[in-house]
Amino acid sequence: MANTWLTPSQQRTWLSYMGVYHRMEFEMNRQLQAECGLSLADYTVMNALSVAPGRRLRVSQLATNIGWERSRLSHHLQRTAGRGLVDRVRSDTDGRATDVVLTEAGMTSLRAVAPKHVAWVRTLFFAALDEGQVTRLGELLDDVYQNILREGTLPRPGSVPD
Repeated sequence: MANTWLTPSQQRTWLSYMGVYHRMEFEMNRQLQAECGLSLADYTVMNALSVAPGRRLRVSQLATNIGWERSRLSHHLQRTAGRGLVDRVRSDTDGRATDVVLTEAGMTSLRAVAPKHVAWVRTLFFAALDEGQVTRLGELLDDVYQNILREGTLPRPGSVPD
């Protein structure tokens, strides 16, 4: 019978990761809302669009890139479009598909918010680590992420889901 429990080392690491994940999510969302008037979800969507060619992605591609279900993204896009941060437009390459475009107002907002957000991430996430630890942690997280892409169910970022 296979071992169904995590090893003590795995359990300690997993619980540490989950603590970091949940606390970071809470703290980033709180900071963005309090200081910038955006949610972490807003920032996630706008950031992904800001680095896309033409600041534009197909809805399905954006969902894949940020790891959200399409229904969650669609609901969020309605709210963000209503605030003028993004537009939903017909795809240039597939008339049946919808693209999301980061508006000028959205890009302006993102540029204003990013320095405050970066400072908060540095304070919360990186301040306790030296440069060597940051490099090692980045490498380890890259390894975990690649395994998730291999073993997980969500299409790889960059692929074109149906």
